[in-house]
Amino acid sequence: MDKLNVGILIYDNVDVLDLAGPFEVFSRVRLVPGMKSREDSESAPFNPFTIAKTSDPVALTGRFMVMPNYTFASAPKIDILLVIGGLGAIAKAKDQETIEWIARMAGQASHTLSVCTGAILLTAAGLTKGGRRITTHWAAFDYLAAMDPTLTVDREVRLVDHGAMKHSGGIACGIDLAFHLVEELYGKDVADETAHFIEYHRNPITPR
Repeated sequence: MDKLNVGILIYDNVDVLDLAGPFEVFSRVRLVPGMKSREDSESAPFNPFTIAKTSDPVALTGRFMVMPNYTFASAPKIDILLVIGGLGAIAKAKDQETIEWIARMAGQASHTLSVCTGAILLTAAGLTKGGRRITTHWAAFDYLAAMDPTLTVDREVRLVDHGAMKHSGGIACGIDLAFHLVEELYGKDVADETAHFIEYHRNPITPR
């Protein structure tokens, strides 16, 4: 079956769970339920992978080291772009090469998602213009609002859904964002079965 490529941007000082949570969800989804289907990827609708600016190891929070699957230059076509966050987001938002790459990939992807302070990078890339409503980690509400005063930073929700672009709150919210997209694309039964497999109690989200 044709799989959707989920490209996850990583860079120094992003949160481990920002990466690991959504990656676990997307990598465990199967359209055929049960343990047997997890022994191969035949019924897996997603192909998640990490992307970094270079092939060097990336130091996540706590010096958790990750080798990126691809670089900007070598990455395959991205269907779903996932921009995650952490304390490194503010510095990375000043990296013009990364910001231009995000803008270019978002223009090609069918879905663009931000987790936590990944919203800062989408804003730096000009992807949230026009008074868009957005959310991020609670500690970055004011910073994001100052970046673009036309933004409506929603401080009460964990997910803002604009269809092709979605934003979630901080860190663990990325898991629920991933499940939200799985349910949107493949239905509640598939999302719930995946949550059952990884023994995760889904947190109900009412997006705005």
